[in-house]
Amino acid sequence: MLACAAYPGVMALGIALFGLTHSAGMTLQGSAVTAVVAGAGLITLLEWVLPYRAAWRANRSEIRNDAAYMGLVQILLPKLLSLAAVLWLADRMHGEDWLLREAWPHDLPVVAQAVLMVLCADFFRYWLHRASHRFETLWRLHAVHHSPKKLYWFNVGRFHPVEKALQYLLDSLPFLLLGVADVVLASYFVFYAINGFFQHSNCAIRLGWLNYLISGPELHRWHHSREAAESNANYGNNLIVWDLLFGSFFLPRDRSVGALGLINPDYPSSFRAQFVAPLTKGLDKA
Repeated sequence: MLACAAYPGVMALGIALFGLTHSAGMTLQGSAVTAVVAGAGLITLLEWVLPYRAAWRANRSEIRNDAAYMGLVQILLPKLLSLAAVLWLADRMHGEDWLLREAWPHDLPVVAQAVLMVLCADFFRYWLHRASHRFETLWRLHAVHHSPKKLYWFNVGRFHPVEKALQYLLDSLPFLLLGVADVVLASYFVFYAINGFFQHSNCAIRLGWLNYLISGPELHRWHHSREAAESNANYGNNLIVWDLLFGSFFLPRDRSVGALGLINPDYPSSFRAQFVAPLTKGLDKA
């Protein structure tokens, strides 16, 4: 029961906490962060009481390394990119009529706008992700994300800063250009973060029919397989619908995923070494 109820329960709690705290007067940012931190806490607890593999529990060195990614790449870098985008847009904004504002359905309910944003952002991210597995230059950046030999929620943030900037151009900047309301952006952030934590989590949860809608841990583990035939699939960032539509869905029912990571077992693991690792051609296969 816990395995089946964990994902919908934590997600519902996070979204409800976001709505309740904001209704009570907390800022949008404060409400979103409160919901995400609560979600992370519950997923951490689930990793201890319902682990998928005991061997995937992180050690102190891995946690320190992933803390650097979480702080610098997932928190600081997007803030800097957002600031740069706002400064760039400042001279181009003219009240309610600036840029592409009319192209977004601002009159729809917030929930409907958030769902539309998830669908659109995932469409863009799907093709970037798929291209990152096909083209060598992009793969050398993306290999950083595939370097872990185990999955736990905290290493969801392991992305090279250049790849993170490319992702920002597709899943954040377009919606700033469209003038999407802050409450919609914050709602998207809550779902994006909690789902991402679950996606990488070491939790033995079962999504059942949700595996045909959500890109969760049962699907994403295969994407991190060391076998290319298994990892070149399930590219969805939050949703799996684009994989189903474009033929990259992969979920074997008769076995569990084997070894994770890259072909090269000695691929560097520290934040500093991985920052320059994409400069070395073929390092992931050496």
